[in-house]
Amino acid sequence: MSRRLRGRWRGGDGAAALLFLAPGAAGFALFYLFPFAMGLWYSLTDRTIGGRFVGLANYEALLASGSFRKAAANTLLFTGVSVPILIALSLGLALLLSRPLFLRRWLQTAFVLPLVVPVASVVAIWQIFLDWNGSLNAWLHGLGYGRIDWLQSDWAMPTLVAMYVWKNVGYDMILFLAGLLSIPQSYYETARIEGAGRLRQLTHITLVYLTPTTVFVILISIINSFKVFRETYLLAGDYPYDRIYMLQHYMNNMFFSLDIQKLTSAAALMVGCIVILAGSLLAAEKRFRSWME
Repeated sequence: MSRRLRGRWRGGDGAAALLFLAPGAAGFALFYLFPFAMGLWYSLTDRTIGGRFVGLANYEALLASGSFRKAAANTLLFTGVSVPILIALSLGLALLLSRPLFLRRWLQTAFVLPLVVPVASVVAIWQIFLDWNGSLNAWLHGLGYGRIDWLQSDWAMPTLVAMYVWKNVGYDMILFLAGLLSIPQSYYETARIEGAGRLRQLTHITLVYLTPTTVFVILISIINSFKVFRETYLLAGDYPYDRIYMLQHYMNNMFFSLDIQKLTSAAALMVGCIVILAGSLLAAEKRFRSWME
């Protein structure tokens, strides 16, 4: 095929690809990009309709708000604690289930099941388990210990972390399993021939070649940690215990009070933090990949 015909073929493929992508791109722009751009503009004005430009005044008022600082600190604490636990647990399970194991398929299915259970059902299960008269307190009472109000005490944050890990560990485990399957077995065979033990194979082969998968799983886990609002809202309502009052609670309450300026400013700050964190992780992964090459 000549270069001229090849260029026409590529041009035709490009036009066809754009044609197929157009409906999805239009929907994404209409329901995500335009509303986000409008939100950014509202965060720089003093009111929604007929407002005047006030610059960063809304952000200054937001940062001065005690409830916002509390929500931001709780959100950062939750993400900083739950994501490392989730990554470590899901990676360990993936390494375990990648080996020949009795009932391996059944175990994989059992870990993935929480993903397909509706959120309302998940909350109902945890409410039965964590209620003052629930199963966990009944077991503690039977063992001679006092009952604990799990969602209205300092146990609220560990409880929320446990629920988040329980619901998402199966998804991350499947991603790690896919990454493990992409590592050529010849690398391990060569390492065994050269006398490398299992620990050396893990640190110098498995974890190294799992780096792209690990970065992706960390990003997905961080994003999912910001979606825990649904479970917390159904469990504890609009104003939960202080330890689990998240940024999503703050923005939800600002929406009900029609304080659009604080709502959009908080949303912009949260998106900015996520973008910076994602960019940093991707840049680190790119540098690591170039170093490996």
